[in-house]
Amino acid sequence: MADSNFIDYVKFCSRSGAGGAGSLHFRREKHVPKGGPDGGDGGRGGHIILRGSSQLWTLLHLKYKKHVIAESGKSGEGGRRTGADGKDVILEVPLGTVAKDAETGEVRCEITQDGQEVILTKGGRGGLGNDHFKSATNQAPHFSQPGESGIEEWIILELKLLADVGLVGFPNAGKSTLLASISAARPEIGDYPFTTLVPNLGVVGYRDDKSFVMADIPGIIEGAAEGKGLGTRFLRHIERNSILLFLIPADAPDLKKQYQILVGELEKYNPELLDKKRILAVSKSDMLDQELMEEMKAELPTDIPGIFISSVSQFNLEKLKDLIWQAIHAD
Repeated sequence: MADSNFIDYVKFCSRSGAGGAGSLHFRREKHVPKGGPDGGDGGRGGHIILRGSSQLWTLLHLKYKKHVIAESGKSGEGGRRTGADGKDVILEVPLGTVAKDAETGEVRCEITQDGQEVILTKGGRGGLGNDHFKSATNQAPHFSQPGESGIEEWIILELKLLADVGLVGFPNAGKSTLLASISAARPEIGDYPFTTLVPNLGVVGYRDDKSFVMADIPGIIEGAAEGKGLGTRFLRHIERNSILLFLIPADAPDLKKQYQILVGELEKYNPELLDKKRILAVSKSDMLDQELMEEMKAELPTDIPGIFISSVSQFNLEKLKDLIWQAIHAD
């Protein structure tokens, strides 16, 4: 994903179509002096519909669409002819898209499956024609219903990437290098902080043609929950990951402290993130010998699986994949 193409937040005005008016009409036929009411119903107004697409990874195609307007229904006609329904507007969105009411923040729907369709803004109902109102005591009703108005509302779409594993770590921890080493993804890699400015996805091949999806989330720093660095803008993408892979470089001054800071920032953002399965990987371990690794093991937290890896030398990457695969499929 190029930086300029990855859009995970859009806001637009969604306006559904109004329903068509019912017809006020009476039969007019030769030699039928008193034709009864035969006004048809109005057509339904068009809906605004969200549809999930596995072929999309970004909301870029909706970035400049500030107003989405559906067609209104047509009015009914004589001869009990119903007016045509207004044409629906279907917005295709990537899987993991959440729709919210812009004013209240209420979550309206979540799109998680390919082809899933949800009516976001419902079109107005068509009015009933006068044919519906005839009765023994009112054989010539001179009224019909108007169509129901459409709905106009402001909607926010947020994308939360669907991945099996989310990479969590400070800038320069080696997250992008790891993703590039074990998948076909080509994130930008550099020796300066915040090289990664947008999340990157990669499909990691495993044994027997199996695979899982890994997401490289832009680096977290201490105080991210208060808006420092890139803040919490991209932490929403971790919410959908089933496993969090914490990456801490071997040259970090205090491995345990760095891990605790990362966990603390996630907890401030959303305490529910701490319920996810976790794995800790010490990156850049090619600079360590076996004796030093044994000493550093004592610094690692004991409540989660830990492993020393090197993306450059491929050290322990297969073992890391084994750990991830077991965690994904554990009960």
